[in-house]
Amino acid sequence: MSGQEVVFALLGVVAIGSGIMVVTTRNLVHAALWLVVSFGALAGGYLVLTAEFVAWVQVLIYVGAVVVLLLFGIMLTRAPIGESADLDSGNRWAAASVAAATALVLVTVVAMGFRDERMPLKAGHGSADELGASVFRTWVLPFEVLSVLLLASLVGAIVLSRLDIRARPETGARADEEDGV
Repeated sequence: MSGQEVVFALLGVVAIGSGIMVVTTRNLVHAALWLVVSFGALAGGYLVLTAEFVAWVQVLIYVGAVVVLLLFGIMLTRAPIGESADLDSGNRWAAASVAAATALVLVTVVAMGFRDERMPLKAGHGSADELGASVFRTWVLPFEVLSVLLLASLVGAIVLSRLDIRARPETGARADEEDGV
């Protein structure tokens, strides 16, 4: 096993561990911070695979923008920050067993599909030119769907926060105006 493979495996362990922490922590802000760790480990994996441009995009877009968007969404919707008993359905063991079974099936399929395949790492295969050609020829539809999904989530967070503001009882001069005073 080469040094690159060891570093890649360690970064994979960090990404998986922090991903598990994202879905198991009871604090939403801590979940967003664990997501930063997971995205950072993925960026490190891209660096090991000689895809420097993809690594920088991962850091700038996902760590910089998406996590900030999540944190703003948490703040705008006034989501509970601490533990909340009404959000716990009590199905943790069932969910954990389904997650473990799904992970086992995915790992088995990938291991059987790519048993002895090796891909040589060549400098320049993660360049902006190759990536741009791939994204805007092959992957343009999923790329645009993701951007619309992110926009819809931002608009949804704003709408939810605005409905909460309108639901508050009115006080002061506006209430007097409506009463005809």
